[in-house]
Amino acid sequence: MRLGPAGSIEVLLPFDPVTQAQLRAVRPRGVWLSRRGCWQFPLEAAAVLRRDFGSRFSLEPDLSQWLTWLEQPLPPLPPHRQLVQAAALDQPLADGRRLFAHQRAAVRWLLARRGAVLADAMGLGKTLTALVAARALVRTADCRIVVIAPAGLHTHWRQEAAALELRIHLLSWARLPADLPPAGTVLIADEAHYAQNLSAARSQAFLRLARHPRLRAAWLLSGTPMKNGRPAQLFPLLAAIGHPLGRDQRAFEERYCQGHWSESGGVRRWQAVGATNLPELQRLTRPLLLHRRKADCLDLPPKQRQLLPLALTEAEGLGFQHRLQLVVDDYRRRAAAGVVRRDAEALAVFTALRQIAAEYKLPAAESLIAGLISRGEPVVVFTAFVATAELLQARLGGALLTGRLRPPQRQALVDAFQAGEHSLLICTYGAGGLGFNLQRSRHVVLLERPWTPGDAEQAEDRCHRIGMQAPLQCHWLQLGVADQLVDALIASKAERIDLVLNRRATALARQGLPQMVRRLLAEW
Repeated sequence: MRLGPAGSIEVLLPFDPVTQAQLRAVRPRGVWLSRRGCWQFPLEAAAVLRRDFGSRFSLEPDLSQWLTWLEQPLPPLPPHRQLVQAAALDQPLADGRRLFAHQRAAVRWLLARRGAVLADAMGLGKTLTALVAARALVRTADCRIVVIAPAGLHTHWRQEAAALELRIHLLSWARLPADLPPAGTVLIADEAHYAQNLSAARSQAFLRLARHPRLRAAWLLSGTPMKNGRPAQLFPLLAAIGHPLGRDQRAFEERYCQGHWSESGGVRRWQAVGATNLPELQRLTRPLLLHRRKADCLDLPPKQRQLLPLALTEAEGLGFQHRLQLVVDDYRRRAAAGVVRRDAEALAVFTALRQIAAEYKLPAAESLIAGLISRGEPVVVFTAFVATAELLQARLGGALLTGRLRPPQRQALVDAFQAGEHSLLICTYGAGGLGFNLQRSRHVVLLERPWTPGDAEQAEDRCHRIGMQAPLQCHWLQLGVADQLVDALIASKAERIDLVLNRRATALARQGLPQMVRRLLAEW
């Protein structure tokens, strides 16, 4: 018996029908993993496995240590009232700030739960909320605070911890340790949607930490817990906080993700990319998932989206169509030759179509942005393509924020923009759409939209934050059927997310992106 990569118990053995039958009878149930050649059981089955099989199977050292810790649990935490009192919610921070009412309510909510997902909208101060709650545990129990966050957000976490005179240990999602110290730990996972793919090594390493026997609490922070609108993305988060729905992946996917077996090319695969029974999922996750919108908590100026359909001149239209036709013809030649899979290549072709369209939007974007800047308005621009961002900077100047800059350089660029040194900040979604405060600008231009509503919302909310003095204007440039398709896809995904998080009844009618793209290419 050994400890699995996701913190479960794995039992390896030669085939023996008697032992196999005995393992099938263990409760809580285990599952047979044919690819790994072992049985997998939750930690809750540790006592039964050790009692019935401990003398027949060898224990690897890390599992033996976990079992010892399970038999010697940490002292219980003080009652909730005492934890809230230790949080000192009414006292000002070292820098003079005070918690907002919605933050104080969220602290009390977290302290009542050992595992929870704080899914408030971006800009509501989840970082400070989680640290204040963690400070209460530090004051009343022997534990330390471990924070998992993208490397680009470490500076922000250090600043907020310093405001609370709190020591934290920061980890990056790219490098997660295999273990936690024997003392109690409060684990805070920022941007927890980084662990939405259960088959990824990063997600498994995170689950191993979240299931550690010496864990005092596991609090997950994400403004987009269903970033792509798929309930399957919610399962790893539920598993990490110990929600009952997170115990059986197959049952979860059958109930909420339209999970089923499908056969293609003689290969049988499990498919779980749909969505069903969403009102029930919302009802069952509500006790451990707190989601509030800005309008529910703050009196911020409104955020207004403006769709700007673009029209090309006759000459531009001919050039645009010629370039797109070259891409499609090349795709069809490779598909006919059997060099590429048609279903896999369609999305790559579609991405190329969007990149070409982004270049043809530059004259209109230049006119829009130049007009705003001439009126003294600072502007933030987002695009999915580095080449497009560089072309726009060559036309208009301004600061360029892409993934080619290291995190300290990105923060320095943002600070310069906030200080008024630049009137224009051009960002890619991956580099600028996460963790920065850009509330100086009340105009955001999205040259094109990312695939998921969560990424579009993240980008806009860099500016729609506490400290704004006027409404935020979001300008969506739209050119051709490619942009129309993505924008429609974002709207349909947002309906799913809204149904699970906000309890709004809506009729879902969504077609998968590959099918939509194939239809687009066929009509081309």
